[in-house]
Amino acid sequence: MAIWAIVPAAGIGSRMNSETPKQYLPLCGKSVIAQTLLRLGQVPGLGATVVALHRDDRQWQTDGLALQDGLMTCTGGAHRAESVLNGLYALAGLAEEDDWVLVHDAVRPCVRLADIDSLLTQISMHPVGGLLGVPISSTLKLADDNGDIKATMPRDDMWQASTPQAFRYGLLRTVLESANAQQALVTDEASAMELAGYSPRLVRGNADNIKITYPDDLLMAQVILDAQALEQGMSDARKG
Repeated sequence: MAIWAIVPAAGIGSRMNSETPKQYLPLCGKSVIAQTLLRLGQVPGLGATVVALHRDDRQWQTDGLALQDGLMTCTGGAHRAESVLNGLYALAGLAEEDDWVLVHDAVRPCVRLADIDSLLTQISMHPVGGLLGVPISSTLKLADDNGDIKATMPRDDMWQASTPQAFRYGLLRTVLESANAQQALVTDEASAMELAGYSPRLVRGNADNIKITYPDDLLMAQVILDAQALEQGMSDARKG
């Protein structure tokens, strides 16, 4: 079975307070999305990666990303589920029903290849699929519209979901089409699976797989990438 990837990148990143969509902001000599695609491109056995772009996106071409081998594009939708579904349609004729599809946020450039490998290994015999995540260690507060605390929530068995999320091509397409038909606003692929009655598996990943949402996140991502490069260099030196 082949492995494919879909990267929803149709968002405008309004919370970054930048005229440039956050996926195109500079990060360690490349754009954020270029760093993300570089990581995904190193996954063994990965076929094509489909990037779902905003219909008015012009930066993809000027960034030079369109020239990279193994990349396809499609037009994204108003919501994440629509973008991913369009990506699945773009893979029609290439992907088989039981092939794995990795859906990964365009603004998670720090994902570790070891975590992706762990995800694929742990779901290899799972009937549904799964996703990377991190158990929540901080205290959770429920707030009202004013930001005042309403309650402290139990954190036992609570996880923070991240990506990639990996599901079978045919099943993912079916559940996202069903969610769209119900006009259900699902925030990730796992929630679409849950809506359809399935139970994806949570696979623990590293906490440094951050999602760039706010300006400070960009600085943190640079620190993480630098640290990961140093870590890799030290590992290579020991092997040498």
